Amino acid sequence: MQEIKDREQLHHFLQAHQLEATFGEQLLPHLSLFCFDHEELICSQGQSSKYLYFLVQGKIKIYTTSKDGKTLILTFKTSLDVVGDIEYVQDIDIINTVEAVSTVYMIGIHHQWLNKYGKDHSPLLQFLLKIIARKFLKNSNALSFNILHPVEVRLASYLLSVSYDDSEYLIKGQRKTISLKDTTNLIGTSYRHLNRVVQQFCAKGLIERKNGGILVKNKDGLRALASQNIYE
Repeated sequence: MQEIKDREQLHHFLQAHQLEATFGEQLLPHLSLFCFDHEELICSQGQSSKYLYFLVQGKIKIYTTSKDGKTLILTFKTSLDVVGDIEYVQDIDIINTVEAVSTVYMIGIHHQWLNKYGKDHSPLLQFLLKIIARKFLKNSNALSFNILHPVEVRLASYLLSVSYDDSEYLIKGQRKTISLKDTTNLIGTSYRHLNRVVQQFCAKGLIERKNGGILVKNKDGLRALASQNIYE
């Protein structure tokens, strides 16, 4: 994580997402702009929550980990979205792990300033209410999708999400090799079953196995197979 000490760039993101009125005059001086690199953790499940983050550019991956170490993907998000809202409102530790899929820019504000200036600021409270309500609905749908959709759809959706950012360009301009083992855990299936589906995808020219991982070759083909990306 790197803090970007450029108020003009911060102001640009505030204007682009029409957030100035949401924060108000008292909170604006206490905002910080942070940059996270591809695959960098933004926050980890179980950590103490100190910041409320507003995703203003890039894509993030959100997943949960069980006590026995198994992980399950919940959703992918692009701007504009919020990380740490439920934790702030409930005053609890981080619920899920959040990881940058592309280079990510976040506007962050420490809880001490939210507690001092934000609790009675109606535009911010209304914004958080809408975000939290939408988040619960999407997370509920995501868990249902993992149960109801076949592995073919889950794999195609996952590969689309981790291989391409919200601008439709390959991350960092390169084709990305994706870990087969990590994919097995994240989409909730067995290695044997996933391996059979990967072989089918390879035969169709959608992907290629390379160095023990998966290389995306045909984005349009994956999109057609997924019909709609169930993780976004």
